[in-house]
Amino acid sequence: MLNAPALRRSLVLLLVAVAAHATAQSPTPAAALAPDEAQLIARVRAHTPAALQLLERSVLINSGTLNPAGVREVGDLFAKEFDALGFQTRWVDMPAAMRRAGHLVAERTGDRGKRLLLIGHLDTVFEKDSPVPPWKSDGRRVLGQGVSDMKGGDVIVLLALRALNDIGALQGRTVRVVFTGDEERVGSPTEVARAALIDAAKQSDVALAFEGAARDDQGRDTATIGRRASAGWHLSVTARTGHSAGVFGRDGFGALYEAARVVNAFREQLIEPDLTFNAATMVAGTSAKWDDAESQGQAYGKSNIIPRDAQVRGDLRYLTAEQGARARERMQAIVEQSLPGTRAKISFRESYPPMAPTAGNLQLLQAYSQASADAGLGPVVAFPPGLRGAGDVQFVAPYVDSLDGLGAAGGGSHTPDEWLEIASIERGAIRAALLIYRLTR
Repeated sequence: MLNAPALRRSLVLLLVAVAAHATAQSPTPAAALAPDEAQLIARVRAHTPAALQLLERSVLINSGTLNPAGVREVGDLFAKEFDALGFQTRWVDMPAAMRRAGHLVAERTGDRGKRLLLIGHLDTVFEKDSPVPPWKSDGRRVLGQGVSDMKGGDVIVLLALRALNDIGALQGRTVRVVFTGDEERVGSPTEVARAALIDAAKQSDVALAFEGAARDDQGRDTATIGRRASAGWHLSVTARTGHSAGVFGRDGFGALYEAARVVNAFREQLIEPDLTFNAATMVAGTSAKWDDAESQGQAYGKSNIIPRDAQVRGDLRYLTAEQGARARERMQAIVEQSLPGTRAKISFRESYPPMAPTAGNLQLLQAYSQASADAGLGPVVAFPPGLRGAGDVQFVAPYVDSLDGLGAAGGGSHTPDEWLEIASIERGAIRAALLIYRLTR
């Protein structure tokens, strides 16, 4: 009989397998789009040229996370668009000490259908001094700062909502939109930085996030039903020091051998699907220090002295809370098996909680895939959760069924070659508009 952790692992693997299989097949044929759905698609297409102009205007504004004025300027640009659609907009400021611009919140409330939360972000990884040109288009693709990560997704949200508003489909519905201003470098403390987003989730039934769309290794369009947590670990080792001639004897093994033992034991004992525990930096010597703010360390030592100190920093990724707890427990047990003359301690921090694949998330994917097929855009399959990075949707996934990756198609995120496929703006907005319409009926 499987134990509880094994059962949970099996459930996760089953959900992912079912998602990949079910949505890879042709969705259930629809008789035809309803007249109002056909009209909805026509309105998306009619507004696409203006949406592309809005995208260019937003991208030409530098909004690196550490450029609060630029983030706020993009927020003001989008707020005017939401205001024109009958949304109530407000800016959520962050405390000055956090050095973050804050977030844009837009709301319409009603009592019909599911209550939706739509998620985007205003900031990019490209700061004011970035040499990357903000906008360069050849008519098919755009290269530039944050075009696909994720101003393209923000514009898809607005384009879909504009079409829905045109046909009266927002009347009586509850739609909340949160565009955060620090997704690329979340402010600290996280509890403050994500309070507005979590509050919106607690008043919603479904969350749809518009990070960049992706294709799988077979070239199929995908959406995201799971994301791994983004966490970290810090190993600190102290040891008896002395002349190197005494190593392995009365003076023990030293801090560096103990750090190496622990890290290698992680590699030997922890590997399992969707769990990674990258050892990123190691500083060791007679004295060793690490500065988190500067991401750099200092060490002093000589080859004839047994090292006294070691500091190791690493990354930890897991798909479910249970998998994360299990990994931390096993890592702690390894650390406690210290070599003679050494003492090791490990601590953990979690920046983004996991977005575990769930049955509810799978149902959302199937509804999204059906909407895509009904619009003539083909089915959408599940992106492998273990391959996706962290995103804001993970803060709300514990509270509501969630689906991510509904934004613009592109590539090269966080690099000078970031690009966006222009046609994906219209395609993404058609899919999103149909899904929102059906969820809120």
